[in-house]
Amino acid sequence: MPAPPPELSVVIPTIGRRQLLARVLDRLAGQEGTTGDFEVVVVTDANETEADAVAGLIEGRPYPARSIAAPRPGASAARNAGIRDARAPLVLFLDDDILPRPALVARHLEWHRRHSDEGTAVLGRVRWSPELRVTPFMRWLDRGIQFDYGGIAGIEAGWGRFYTANVSVKRALLERAGGFDEERLPFGYEDLDLAYRLRDLGLRLLYNREADAEHLHSMDLDFWRRRVRRTAVSERRFTELHPDVPPYFHRLYSAAMTRRPARGRGLKLAPVVPPWVPVLGPRVWASVDAFYTQALAPEFLAAWEAAGEGTDPIDPDLTERDPSTTPGSPPGRSAGARTTGRFDRA
Repeated sequence: MPAPPPELSVVIPTIGRRQLLARVLDRLAGQEGTTGDFEVVVVTDANETEADAVAGLIEGRPYPARSIAAPRPGASAARNAGIRDARAPLVLFLDDDILPRPALVARHLEWHRRHSDEGTAVLGRVRWSPELRVTPFMRWLDRGIQFDYGGIAGIEAGWGRFYTANVSVKRALLERAGGFDEERLPFGYEDLDLAYRLRDLGLRLLYNREADAEHLHSMDLDFWRRRVRRTAVSERRFTELHPDVPPYFHRLYSAAMTRRPARGRGLKLAPVVPPWVPVLGPRVWASVDAFYTQALAPEFLAAWEAAGEGTDPIDPDLTERDPSTTPGSPPGRSAGARTTGRFDRA
């Protein structure tokens, strides 16, 4: 008699991160209270050169797992392939540098059992791994640039925080929306575009802080100078597709360039003065924000203008992989997770 289908399919797109992926799979083996409840589908990017080695990581896992190949490059195509291959009615998207905590799968399942309507999705928390040296720049990224978990007051996250680093959705809703846009948004803003369309189908995104995971990925300013060039192109495409949504990052960086040059005096104090410290904290982090925003603005705005002229400045490697990436590598040596903009959260 065949085994019953799982309740949840974990879909992980990957390229160039075998060591990190192995650790993600190991963490999934240590999930608590979920025996038989989930399966894992690893989807290798079409440009992955070591697909056989990735497939080897799947063998011998205590949960059902398989590796498939995406038909074209980009995270959108990989996730769509995972959706098509999933056997469960729920799909949990994880990135290949996101280490799940022991209760992550159980917490996603628990909330979907509690909220069984098709439109409800569950956002899990992502925080920096304790293995990393978290710099002021990385802390700044948490203030609405990469993720905006701090802006969620209760459990209603809003469609604009649909982060595919750790989010679960009913497969039927994903299929109704047509999945990710592989052609126009292969990598970058692909999750926000899907969330926009899911919103029109009744999406309600709930934030479960206990479905948490660790982001094992150091980042620095030089890397983000490269990344924002691609972010600019993706945001421009996204806002052309959805003109009712204002271009968040374009407005942010344009405004930054109208202000006097930031000196970054707060950078020295930022490691020891958190934002919540009365009086000094807000002043220090206002300085940090001004400095990093102005440092990234020229790259973003130049790429935005180039995209408007028909020039595509996106690196051909849509995944931003770095062959030198190793777990816990110092800033500047590793590729990054996707950038998602911040929009109306309602």
